[in-house]
Amino acid sequence: MKPLLRVLIPLLVAYGASAGAATIEMNVNGLVCAFCAQGIEKQLRKFPATADVVVSLEHRLVAVGLKDGQDIPDADLRRALTNAGYSVKSIDRTETPIAELREHLKQAKP
Repeated sequence: MKPLLRVLIPLLVAYGASAGAATIEMNVNGLVCAFCAQGIEKQLRKFPATADVVVSLEHRLVAVGLKDGQDIPDADLRRALTNAGYSVKSIDRTETPIAELREHLKQAKP
């Protein structure tokens, strides 16, 4: 029994550390140009928990990929975007890796 616990406990700890939202997706109004996308990306990369950022003008979507075990409060995200002049319609947390979301957006029509 002890050898089994030695294997299971580290696995459970690793799983718990990776649990939580992998990506934060936000529907944002006011995105009209590539300059908008660059400005948003620059603002969101200032958060220490940000691993990656995707901005889709066509889908009015801004997504933040989080570093393992880290998070950004909704209020901080909303404040960063509204201070930059955008309107945040919704914030959703998903387990979808940001690379997968990026690929889906490339293939999807708005």
